[in-house]
Amino acid sequence: MQSLVTLCSLYLPPNDRVSRTDLNNLISQLPSPFIILGDLNGHSPFWGSTDANTRGLQIEQLLADHNLCLLNSDEKTHFHLPTRTFHSVDLAICPPFLLPFFNLTVDNDLYNSDHFPLIITDNRHNPTNSYRPPKYVLNAANWQKFTSLANINSETIKSSSIEQALSYIVKTIIEAADSSIPKTSGKRRKQNKPWWNADCQQAYKIQRKAWGIFRRYPTTQNFINLKKSRAESRKIQLRSRRASWRKFISGITSTISSRQMWTKVKKASGVSNSNAISVLIHNGQTISSLKGIADSIASTLAYTCSSQNYPRQILNNKINA
Repeated sequence: MQSLVTLCSLYLPPNDRVSRTDLNNLISQLPSPFIILGDLNGHSPFWGSTDANTRGLQIEQLLADHNLCLLNSDEKTHFHLPTRTFHSVDLAICPPFLLPFFNLTVDNDLYNSDHFPLIITDNRHNPTNSYRPPKYVLNAANWQKFTSLANINSETIKSSSIEQALSYIVKTIIEAADSSIPKTSGKRRKQNKPWWNADCQQAYKIQRKAWGIFRRYPTTQNFINLKKSRAESRKIQLRSRRASWRKFISGITSTISSRQMWTKVKKASGVSNSNAISVLIHNGQTISSLKGIADSIASTLAYTCSSQNYPRQILNNKINA
């Protein structure tokens, strides 16, 4: 199935009266297929609550009336600060035919909010822009081990054809490299934050530790420690942002070139400077090797520039020339 999906962000205040007609009208107005995401403030054992309220029963009826499905499991999505308790009030609703294609996970960090982020993943395809072919980390290589493993037998080369000898050499070198040189993970790194430094990292680490302790043992003292660590982390990040921005602005003067200017802008935006093609999709196949990418581009250019694509008049002139 390939189609656009309508995303509807919905908030239902806990103390407002929402009629059944209003919810039915919302469903009828949404272009299909759709996903409804939001804080609906409904409690029901159906999505992990220990009890049910009027809003929860209303949502259950809405699901039944329109034959809709929940992407939620029983994970908690909200932290109620006054009572220091966890609840499931943020829901993801979709039609039945979308259910097999999407997964919902709940992040385990509040990120200074009282709601955990909901992450919806489309299982229909794996985006290639999130993948980079693993590369050898040459700075961490064990060259002594590589030298001992990359032992090419000259007798084997002499007794083989050119193709067999070449295949043997390449295979020996690659196997030696795989055993002695570590590789990158292949996952694309998160967007760089130029203001993020060691102080921010340490403060965030303390905040996460305080959150983990409080989540396991929700005592008053642990709650106070969590609030203190969260406030301290916010203060350090704000201070670092300001210092980074001032340093960035101070480097922009009347003598700076446009190239340097755009380099600074890209760096501040977290854009990688590498322009290399790491993955290419050709005829539905994903190509990650440099040789495969080069061959694919070359074959496409060769076909585009071939005589069969010339207009008839040009071909006649070429023949008569």
